[in-house]
Amino acid sequence: MAHRHRPLVLGTLIISMFMGSIEGTIIATAMPDIVANLGGFSLYSWVFSSYLLMQAVSIPIFGKLADLFGRKPVFIAGTVIFLVGSILCGLAPSMTWLIVFRFVQGLGAGAIQPISLTIVGDIYTIEERARIQGWLASVWGVSSVLGPLAGGLIVEYWHWSWVFWINVPFGILAIIGLAVFLREDFERKRHKVDYLGAALFFVSIGSLMMVLIQGGVEWDWNSPVILGLSALAVGAFIAFLMVEARASEPIMPLDLWRKRLIATANIMTLAAGMVMIGLTTFLPTYVQGVMGESAIRAGFALTAMSVGWPIAATITGRLLTRLGNRRPTLVGGCFLTLGGGTFLLMTGSSGPLYAAFGSFLVGCGLGMLNTSTVVSIQSSVEWARRGVATASNMFMRILGNALGAAVFGSVLNSMILSHLAAAGSGLGLEEFRLLLDSGVASVRATPELLAALTAGLDAVYTGVFAASVLTLLLALLMPEVIRRSRQGKVERT
Repeated sequence: MAHRHRPLVLGTLIISMFMGSIEGTIIATAMPDIVANLGGFSLYSWVFSSYLLMQAVSIPIFGKLADLFGRKPVFIAGTVIFLVGSILCGLAPSMTWLIVFRFVQGLGAGAIQPISLTIVGDIYTIEERARIQGWLASVWGVSSVLGPLAGGLIVEYWHWSWVFWINVPFGILAIIGLAVFLREDFERKRHKVDYLGAALFFVSIGSLMMVLIQGGVEWDWNSPVILGLSALAVGAFIAFLMVEARASEPIMPLDLWRKRLIATANIMTLAAGMVMIGLTTFLPTYVQGVMGESAIRAGFALTAMSVGWPIAATITGRLLTRLGNRRPTLVGGCFLTLGGGTFLLMTGSSGPLYAAFGSFLVGCGLGMLNTSTVVSIQSSVEWARRGVATASNMFMRILGNALGAAVFGSVLNSMILSHLAAAGSGLGLEEFRLLLDSGVASVRATPELLAALTAGLDAVYTGVFAASVLTLLLALLMPEVIRRSRQGKVERT
């Protein structure tokens, strides 16, 4: 494409990624107001789960469609779906309808981030791509800081509907920018879309995500619903593998996973995703409940991750073509493990600065790993597979988030119940949650409750540390795919 158009396309992609990433944080501060208007507090978690579920199952499908029909039409279609879902969310008359419309919004979101990263891989060279990926990572950091603030301001001075409607101008700008400035040159031919494979993948991953998100929350782990969904997930996945092995244009080419780099990078991303969710979900509770600090200080401790991520991603982008992909990946794994070790050693007297330091280390590790893995994966495949390869990495991150939330949540609940029973308090998990919801002071006022919460969160961070060590071990297995020739040109190995 014309060199003068690339900054305009990049600006468009930054707008679209900002739109998609801020949606995950801006709604959090608006939820109390939404519940007050719509009711349905029992469905609270589904407002988040529905978006995550649909985004996860649609990312690999959109990635493949982008390889078949081009990036621009699929990106525009996904953005339109996202905007329709956003408008409908703002018009929702009840919590049930809001959840339905969040499914629509999540479906469109599955196209935005992976295709944005794929387009960057198309229009920039390897040398440029590493630097640009660092800039795009900064979008996530900025949105995670601005999201809660923007949500609070909107609820304070406008109506909660604008939490969703604010996406509309950004989405329109993204559609216009890509339609006008992105020029694609690829062979247009008839394609045989793997509809059966897409349907089986949707059923399998959708069932798995339902188990991970709602298991131990809405339904007991040994309940018939969870067991049935688990069986459905396994059966549909086996059928999916059989269909993909015979399909002429599979939605998820199985031979991609035979590549050592892609398989290693994706499993490493899943483990890192577990570390990330373990931090973002449980650190505020530790700082407030165990350390006895305010919500503002808890937010500060968590925000440190959002600061470390873009800084490390930007530095990695500049060094990737000089050092190759293996060394930055190893350094990122070390940072992640150091951060995980920090939380493993954290105590109630450590203080929020200590927690913020560990959070910063984890952010640095995630920023380095994200940049190095995305650039490495895109550099290891041809154009016709770049979309599905990039999408596979995005999918594994979300799956890691869901898996981590399920596993660590189950560990927390089990440890709390065990300590409450051992203390003979006579309290169950529901009573404990009610006390926690009424304020951390209610928990801290009772020694056995504080001990139960501390033990549960300590167990969670043992799991976080284990996931960070696994990430480092996988980083050791990463092959070198980017090297600099004697003439100074970056090449694929």
